[in-house]
This record gives sequence, structure tokens and C-alpha cells, in this order.
Amino acid sequence: MTEKIVVENLYKIFGAHPEKGLKLYQEGFSKDDIMEKTKQTIGIADVSFTVNEGEILVIMGLSGSGKSTLVRCINRLIEPSYGKIFLDGVDITGLSEEELRKLRQERFGMVFQHFALFPHRTVLKNVEYGLEIQKVPPPVRREKAMQSLEQVGLKGWEDSYPEQLSGGMQQRVGLARALALDPDIMLMDEAFSALDPLIRRDMQDELLDLQERVQKTIIFISHDLDEALKLGDRIILMKDGKIVQEGAAEDILTNPADEYVEKFVEDVDISKMITAETVMKNPIQVASFAHDGPKAALWKMKQAGISSIFVQHKSRLQGLVSADDAVQALKEGVKDLTGILQTDITTVLPDTPASELFPLLAESSPVAVVNAEGRLKGVIVKGTLLAALSEGVSNNGTS
Repeated sequence: MTEKIVVENLYKIFGAHPEKGLKLYQEGFSKDDIMEKTKQTIGIADVSFTVNEGEILVIMGLSGSGKSTLVRCINRLIEPSYGKIFLDGVDITGLSEEELRKLRQERFGMVFQHFALFPHRTVLKNVEYGLEIQKVPPPVRREKAMQSLEQVGLKGWEDSYPEQLSGGMQQRVGLARALALDPDIMLMDEAFSALDPLIRRDMQDELLDLQERVQKTIIFISHDLDEALKLGDRIILMKDGKIVQEGAAEDILTNPADEYVEKFVEDVDISKMITAETVMKNPIQVASFAHDGPKAALWKMKQAGISSIFVQHKSRLQGLVSADDAVQALKEGVKDLTGILQTDITTVLPDTPASELFPLLAESSPVAVVNAEGRLKGVIVKGTLLAALSEGVSNNGTS
């Protein structure tokens, strides 16, 4: 993986004499003690991490944890007190005002919790705004703005005004405005927090779909653990300006670093974390559409102790044959699987969450797990799903 952003020993101490706050912090005094003694506020303290190119890093924590201060330090909207921030190997803490302005315009896109749209401008003019500041010629900026509106699903709304849009649509305009600049890095500060839960989930899905297409490096700030688990390739959890744990969702859920993290994750819905890939079993036997007939399919079922069998052709899933149908076909002298192949079967992708598997298993068992090319990767039955959930709940400490 290529390191896009590297943050080293970053501090932000608010107040006229940050050196006093730094000295006491390094001596082990708490944030509250430092405020009482020096009137200096520790915003972020000795923070170090990397962000890889093309990943979504979610930084989360409660109000006052320092997460929003940190994201604003990364593009120097807030000036760090101490430490280094490298972008593609260049220390941006040493850039001049002019260099920094150019960097923000060309490399960073930022999406805030509040949409910050100009009410007197159309959707298109709002999206063009950053390009207008850059003095991009009108025909070029219109073309780029239209492309970004299409990316976020707002083609056809370009002549509307913000007041004519729903909250979710307004946030998409904000996202399109950032994308129009074609930045390397997207900084998203509580971007979906102002939306109602249903629209928020839709926006999360759309962001993941968009990321598959554009592959930006995204730092996403959130206070919502479910949102972090859904979006983040990695998660950083902050408290009192410090990083208390960093890692993949699975690491944080199963190995919380301390009591604070443990309390943070104790109410997470484990069914949203377990996926089809984690609970599927390797198919014990698979019939070949090209070579097997009913008798061969029955023999494979008998060997595996199962009452139905998936059928593949050239590694792609074709359907399912049941033992009852195979027996009936034999009685009728049928020699191939064409007439008894059930093609209306339930399939899911490997990353389908367990919460979506229950209704499928209620209607159809087993469920086939296939990849994007339609190749059979595994099989899920209700018993294996329940066992995995039971184990996951136990490990998560909620039982």
C-alpha cells in the first residue's frame, strides 16, 4: 500500500502559550489539570497515524475528543502547534500561505456536517463555486460540475435551488462540489450527521458505491460506531485529544484496548459485522452441469450427506438440484440435469451482512455465496449462521 498521508507527533494546544501546555502534558498532567494551571486547552496530543492511498479512514470519538480539530489540522484550517503532516512525502506544515492555498484548492475536498450551500445559487452554480474561485473558464467548470452531479445522482437537478431539495440531496450537492475539484483527498467532517437515519444510511451506501468508482483517499469523521464500522477500512478512536485505539473494525470489536473502547463497542449490533464470507462453508460437493446427470448428482449428495446440490458450469453457478427431483428424473429415464435444475435460487455476495441473511434463509436454505463473476464461493445454512452469531456475541461481551 502507498502511504498518502503521514501524521507524526501532532499537537494542537489552544491558548497564547502552548509551550506551557506541552511541558505539563509531557510531565503527565491531565487535560483538565493543564487547563486549570495554564488556561491552555489540549485539542490534540501526540497524534501519529498514516492514511493509505484509496482507503477510507474513519476517525471517531465523543464530543470533545479532538476528532474535528484533527481533521482541520490536516489541511491547516487549524494551525497545528507541534508535529509534522506529510502529503506524498512533503511536509505541509512548512508550506507558505500561497503554497497552502494552492494545496487546498487542488488536493483537498472538504464536506461538512452542515451543507453550507448558497441559497441564491442554483445547484449547478453551487457545485461550480470552487472551480470559479480557481478561475476555471466557464465552459470547463460547467462540464466538470455536471460530471460530478452525475456521479452523485443529481443529473437533472442542476437548475434547481437548494430550498427545493431534501436534506440528503443538499448533502449530495456538497459532495459534488468537493468532487468537482477532483481532489486526491476528501475530508468529511460528520458529513451525514444532520440527516435522518434512513437518508443517512442511503448516503453511506452511495459513498461506498462512489468510492468504488473514484477511489479517493477519504478521512471521515464520525461519532457513530455503526457508521464507522460500515464505512471504515480502518478506524481510529479518540479520547481527550489522544488516539486510544487504531485498527480494523474486527480488531476493535474483538480486542478493545481499554475500558473506554470496550464501553464504546458494547452495544454494537454484531449481525452487521458478521458477513456471508465469515459464516459460509465450503461446498462439500458440487455437480457439473456439463458432465453429471441425476444419478451422479444423487451419488454426490449421498457422499456428502446432503439433500440438494449446487450445479456449476465452467466455474459459474447454474442452479440447484434436489434429491427428490433427481430420484423422480431417474424413474423417468432422464439422463441430464436440464429439466430438474432449479435456477431461481438465492445468492448473496461475500460482503452481505448477517442481518440481511436471516430473511433469505427463512425463505430458502441453503443460500449460495457467489463473487461478482458468479463463481460459487460457499454455502450458508441457518445453523452455521446462528452458531457464528452466538460465538460473535460471546466474544463481544454482550451475552
